[in-house]
Amino acid sequence: MTGLALTNVKKSYGDTQVLHGIDLDVKQGEFIVFVGPSGCGKSTLLRMIAGLEDITSGDLFIEGARVNELPAAMRGIAMVFQTYALYPHMTVYDNMAFAMRIAKEPKEAIHERVMEAARMLQLEPYLDRLPKALSGGQRQRVAIGRAIVRQPKVFLFDEPLSNLDAALRVQTRIEIANLKEQLKQTTMVYVTHDQVEAMTLADRIVVLSAGKIEQVGTPLELYSNPANVFVAQFIGSPAMNLTAASMLEGGESCTVRADSGLTVTIPIRAESELIGSSLKLGVRPEDFLVANQEEALISGTVLFVESLGEVTLLHINVEGNDQTIVAKLPGILDFHRGEEIHLKAEAEKIHLFNQDGISLKHL
Repeated sequence: MTGLALTNVKKSYGDTQVLHGIDLDVKQGEFIVFVGPSGCGKSTLLRMIAGLEDITSGDLFIEGARVNELPAAMRGIAMVFQTYALYPHMTVYDNMAFAMRIAKEPKEAIHERVMEAARMLQLEPYLDRLPKALSGGQRQRVAIGRAIVRQPKVFLFDEPLSNLDAALRVQTRIEIANLKEQLKQTTMVYVTHDQVEAMTLADRIVVLSAGKIEQVGTPLELYSNPANVFVAQFIGSPAMNLTAASMLEGGESCTVRADSGLTVTIPIRAESELIGSSLKLGVRPEDFLVANQEEALISGTVLFVESLGEVTLLHINVEGNDQTIVAKLPGILDFHRGEEIHLKAEAEKIHLFNQDGISLKHL
């Protein structure tokens, strides 16, 4: 069953169009994450689902019912905001119970749901405390608990972890992952700019850019098979490296010449009309291997070394141009600024994009 569906949804502010026809089907119980750079429209799209922003055109369905004109309170959604938005004069228990009391739910039902949510979020010891007596992570869990007790059809999360420090972010992310497993029939839509959150929480990721969907897929699909240059460089940290190449032969596999002069056959199908055209060759930083000069896909000079213990990041100025790439190599390596280095990559780990930035795998 479809939990949430958007059909050609657009949003304009006056003459400025910010969402350009969004089409998306979300299965009931699916955890969807919206990611993209600032200004791409991900929070606007979430607010339109919530009923906090009007839809300029298109249709929005929740569990099969069109809800464009329904007010937020009648859509069966619950939203967790970036700021906790707790009532400071109410205890944790009262904050979580407030919406049910306003709806005049029976006291027994209120108590049962609040206690169940508190158990799920490990908030039982804090039910009598005021928000000022809680840590940031505990306050965010209260905000999530307040949403849980409403038993919504759709959960909406608007960058809920961005105000937390690194340790609390990891802890709360684990709690949201556990919540996802316990509420398997509830659809969840989560907005973040944090790739780690997206990759670890999502069933599928929706990558947005300039008000359009660039690609929808599982985290590993987007990592392993990006549809275009934008997705390739947005998913993964550090970003995928791109360098120029030219097509020599097409067919079931294609042969290209890299900037270094190396000729390599890559198991990607390419049409014959691409022969002689300029391409962009992509390699993820972690897919580089140190090589000798004769087998080098890329050669250059080390500009900066980041020794992180488990990995070493090398920032390299590519020979023959001003381009800088990053290689992510395992372990602690003894490289120094100004040192010459040669890198290669296995053919199946190399990505190819045409002049329009589209992956050859998606043509």
